[in-house]
Amino acid sequence: MFVENLKETLNLGKKLSDKLNPQSIVLLQGPIGAGKTSFVQGIAKGLSISEDITSPTFALSHHYNSGKIPLIHLDLYRLENVSSAKEVFFSEEEEAIQRQAILVIEWPELIEPVIDNFWKIEISYAKKCNLLSLIHLKDSQKKLILKLSQLEKHRLRQLYQQFFVK
Repeated sequence: MFVENLKETLNLGKKLSDKLNPQSIVLLQGPIGAGKTSFVQGIAKGLSISEDITSPTFALSHHYNSGKIPLIHLDLYRLENVSSAKEVFFSEEEEAIQRQAILVIEWPELIEPVIDNFWKIEISYAKKCNLLSLIHLKDSQKKLILKLSQLEKHRLRQLYQQFFVK
């Protein structure tokens, strides 16, 4: 799916928030500056979170409690080994379970193999806009993939409508 600007990225995050439940896990992959934190801002907006959403690159995690569902936002970019990443993830996952929070993780590559049920958003650059791939993995078996290419826009727009529009 192509998003052409910040507003569209925020709106897509907001629409995804309607599909999330307490204890949902969202993995965000993409290069620096691709819009991962902006996507989280959209999710937070959909959850009616009033706090400012900022990247937790240096703090590793930010917790937001003012919305319909609490949100825990992790950024594992600075972690270089699997054991450190797992330690942070398992600690925050436990907190998410206790608080019935949604857990959103930027740079999840080191911990993805230990998670069974998650949404995965891949953001990459296209010539004039960002390309978002939405993958929902449940019980490591089911996949829902939405990808837009310039040649398939009409078909994938239908998938988008089917998935996001109630």
